[in-house]
Amino acid sequence: MNNDNDGSPLQDSPLLVDHHNGVMTLTLNKPAINNAFDDEIISLLIMALDDCASNDDVKVVKLTGSGKHFSAGADLNWMRRMADLDYSENREDAGQLARLMSTLYHLNKPTIAEIRGASYGGAVGLIACCDIAIASEKSSYCLSEVKIGLIPAVISPYVVKAMGERQARRYFISAEVINSEQALKHDLVHEVVAAEALTTRVDDIIASLLNNGPKAMGISKALVQKVANEKLDDNLNHYTRDLIATVRVSEEGQEGLTAFLEKRPAQWIKAISK
Repeated sequence: MNNDNDGSPLQDSPLLVDHHNGVMTLTLNKPAINNAFDDEIISLLIMALDDCASNDDVKVVKLTGSGKHFSAGADLNWMRRMADLDYSENREDAGQLARLMSTLYHLNKPTIAEIRGASYGGAVGLIACCDIAIASEKSSYCLSEVKIGLIPAVISPYVVKAMGERQARRYFISAEVINSEQALKHDLVHEVVAAEALTTRVDDIIASLLNNGPKAMGISKALVQKVANEKLDDNLNHYTRDLIATVRVSEEGQEGLTAFLEKRPAQWIKAISK
């Protein structure tokens, strides 16, 4: 893995890691096999995301694939190796994928997926874990595991949260290929754009995110995860009351309010623009 700040990551790495102007871009980089991933890429992604979580210079994380496709899902050679493992070894192997999905979903920074071409199997899980998913109109998606007698178990919590139980039931058992318009209808992606406009649209959203309070965005993510399935009662009211009071008196909250009242850019915007 290369963590270059000069915008020139090593092109032969299976995961390209590029940090530039507050944005960490993670690019799955096996275009010859449509960015199919294996245990090595899973490990590299976990390490990169852990680095992002602890690096205050990283404000936004972008996930994409090199070449024509986002990712074809599991690499065939990795699948062959898994077929030779016993239950305990398979459990450990699956645990790493579960760790990746949880790390991406709970990351304390905004994450955005730039999706082109095919997204199969576990790649659908990566998309579901990202905060924002922007897709090319020419993209396709498939939860294909049942075709080979497997199930999308590890990614299921995140895909079900994104698509809902009813749609997940259908596509988990049918393994149908859907297009971007269907993915948009089923809430797997947030927006569909022309293929030639994809990167520009993602860059526009990233530029907007960079204007926001970095810590506030991370707390907002955690807030959604906290309140999504909570009862609307006094306990939740007290939680949200205490949280906003804490944020208002925080260093970032004070700076944001002051900058707004003084009609000037906040310090976090100035820091990125330097």
